[in-house]
Amino acid sequence: MKLPYKGITVGTKSETITNPFSGESCVLSPEAVAVYDTIKGCEYLRDYEGMRQGLDWFRENYPKEYMILRSYRDWETDRKSTRL
Repeated sequence: MKLPYKGITVGTKSETITNPFSGESCVLSPEAVAVYDTIKGCEYLRDYEGMRQGLDWFRENYPKEYMILRSYRDWETDRKSTRL
């Protein structure tokens, strides 16, 4: 599976990640954890294009986990991007 970012470090163990808003959790593969961490870094840096790359990858490759981990801000971004 091709990752959406070049040069990110991928660990060796799966991890449980919890959505801080809903309290729901899911187990992510090492690749998904690396992408998730990069999305959160992009969010902190306000790199919205980088966030979009990762969110699109998650939606395609981990749809169940994407729905668990997405935040209210992701819902707003998706809603705005579908309005033309």
